[in-house]
Amino acid sequence: MILLAINVPTIQWAIGQSALDRRVDSLISLMTLEEKIGQMNQYNGFWDVTGPAPAEGNASQKYENLRKGFVGSMLNITGVEEVRKVQKIAVEETRLGIPLIIGFDMIHGMKTMSPIPLAEAASWDLDAIEKSSQIGSREAAAMGVNWTFAPMVDVSRDARWGRVMEGAGEDPYLSSQIAKARVKGYQGDDLSDPLTLAACVKHFAGYGFSEGGRDYNTVDVGTSTLYNVILPPFKAALDAGARTFMNSFNDLNGIPATGNSLLQREILKGKWGFKGFIVSDWGSIGEMVNHRVAQDGRAAAKLAIQAGSDMDMESYLYIKHLKELIESGEVEESLIDDAVRRILSLKFELGLFDDPYLYCDETREEVVVGSAEHISGVLEMAKKSIVLLKNKENLLPLAKSGLKVAIIGSLASDKDSPLGSWRGLAEPNSAVSVLEGLENFSQNNYTFAKGAELVTEPPTFLKEVKLNTTDRSGFSQALEAASAADVVIAVMGEHGFQSGEARSRSEIGFPGLQQELLEELIKVNKKVILVSISGRPLDLSWADQNIPAILQAWQLGSQSGNAIAQVLFGDYNPSGKLPMSFPRNVGQMPLYYNQKSTGRPNNPGDDIVFWSHYSDVSNEALYPFGFGLSYTQFDYSGLSVESLANQQVRVKVNLKNSGLRDGEEVAQLYLNDHFSSFTRPIKELKGFQKIHLKSGESKTIEFFLGPEDLGFYDGEGNLLVEPGEFTIMVGGNSSPTLSVNFLLK
Repeated sequence: MILLAINVPTIQWAIGQSALDRRVDSLISLMTLEEKIGQMNQYNGFWDVTGPAPAEGNASQKYENLRKGFVGSMLNITGVEEVRKVQKIAVEETRLGIPLIIGFDMIHGMKTMSPIPLAEAASWDLDAIEKSSQIGSREAAAMGVNWTFAPMVDVSRDARWGRVMEGAGEDPYLSSQIAKARVKGYQGDDLSDPLTLAACVKHFAGYGFSEGGRDYNTVDVGTSTLYNVILPPFKAALDAGARTFMNSFNDLNGIPATGNSLLQREILKGKWGFKGFIVSDWGSIGEMVNHRVAQDGRAAAKLAIQAGSDMDMESYLYIKHLKELIESGEVEESLIDDAVRRILSLKFELGLFDDPYLYCDETREEVVVGSAEHISGVLEMAKKSIVLLKNKENLLPLAKSGLKVAIIGSLASDKDSPLGSWRGLAEPNSAVSVLEGLENFSQNNYTFAKGAELVTEPPTFLKEVKLNTTDRSGFSQALEAASAADVVIAVMGEHGFQSGEARSRSEIGFPGLQQELLEELIKVNKKVILVSISGRPLDLSWADQNIPAILQAWQLGSQSGNAIAQVLFGDYNPSGKLPMSFPRNVGQMPLYYNQKSTGRPNNPGDDIVFWSHYSDVSNEALYPFGFGLSYTQFDYSGLSVESLANQQVRVKVNLKNSGLRDGEEVAQLYLNDHFSSFTRPIKELKGFQKIHLKSGESKTIEFFLGPEDLGFYDGEGNLLVEPGEFTIMVGGNSSPTLSVNFLLK
């Protein structure tokens, strides 16, 4: 029987209760305890919905639970045909006809792939990132999905951690701005629009600080780091309207995040007033047994619901144990009602009660997915994401005709790796390769040689990447091609499945035989352009010393090769800036620009070693946060600061394009507090603007700073704005040359 909430009986309501609340509470009043717990239960797609219903085993039990109304959400069911079939069971075969939320990990695209999120962060272009997120949400929604497990807003300072590819890097301010842009791109202005999705902000919280950069590992940070570095992007996403949060696999202060009341009930739902719901990460409720804070699954379910985790993703423990826990008096039913109210509210907002099949339009699916507009959009995003790290003697851009060019490296012809990890439903080998991109500049003479295969067999998401470490049989052909060329384009880096979840690395140089091949190439031709393709910062220290031109090209998605080619030949002037510091070696990890000043921060003399440093490498990054070159030149001058009322500050600076090409520059403002009651970083990003200037054009840029920019959080999350002297620094990266002091009264 179908019974949508719009038909439930009207009862008396408190004055001021919203229409949505009335509809939700009316429906809850009709639900049995089992049906309420069922709304808190999420299953992965467990059978081929185009085939017969499962007849036995665990899948059969899940199917029966779906028919009884004991499932609130499903994930990894995609495509209008499949979604319609499971939704039909939920709304036409269950007692109350409550529709399902359909979730999916749409991280940087569904079928048409944008660059990986870390690459997009390198654009520092919030409008472009919002548009890219919108492209992904439109395609996913057109395929029946209405909830994405994104954005990931974990700040991370450790390039060893594979999941840096999903985030926005090491800085809380940049991450916060990007979090807002992504939420807006996914959710739009109206969640009932069938081309929008509900966002899910993850992983709450601290996951990016996993010890040793090892995925799923423990996290041990102080409350100052928690409130000033980890939490700000989550708060920004919440302020942007994010409807759901996901907790994380790690512990924090000895308590797994899934069972952490401080994070979920006190901060998120309490102090921040979050009205949406929290979903566990995959199986993380059950994993509290592995953490050894829960004796068994029953205890884990109790800990999770009491701590504020509203929906159980794939551990089955709520559906198994919550009824018994309530009937025994160990868990209050009011906690269940609160969780269900949050879940049902989102279903109403998504328009599912008014039309359960709102996201099931075959015509819309056919028109939207893979549209020309989306392909053009991801190409623009890809170009904006590329960072020019080095360009000695202006080797780039290349001439468009008359050159003999050798393209070396197996990644140059690879059509799969550029899709990156967490690639949605992208077709394998569907990316434009670098070789294909170069075909659009056909007036040069190209020779391609792999030199060495990167992998010995095609990797997949669920298999470890097997590297070629012995077969050098292609070296001679590559070196012959390089020696005969005017210029060499060496395309090297990681495979797309060498970063992402469970893809931590203890070494972050070029894997396999690539470094060896690169060192041989420079011996036969000094004009080598390195195109570095990766999902994380790599150790490029040897290349920086020996290769004249370096492009950081990340994993750029479906239009990767076209974007790289357009930058190489100057059709697009690179404007990207690094969202993470690039190390001199892996021993510097974790590495970040906004370090604190310690008791012995500076070298007091060449013959004294008692200061905070390494004895074998500089403390500084090889390429600092915010760094990126252009084919033109930008000059900063005239920095000034003016104190306004109510602890407001206005900053002005002049920016001039003094080069010969039009281009874009990301002007960055950093702040240093000279004295504070808590130790503070030596500099912090507090503003940025991306400005396009024609050759010879100048512009005066204004920044405005308020109390939240000038203040910081204490160990209990209270904002402190302390008077005193500050330094403002402005420039093109996190080592700016212009600075001015001011006094905050």
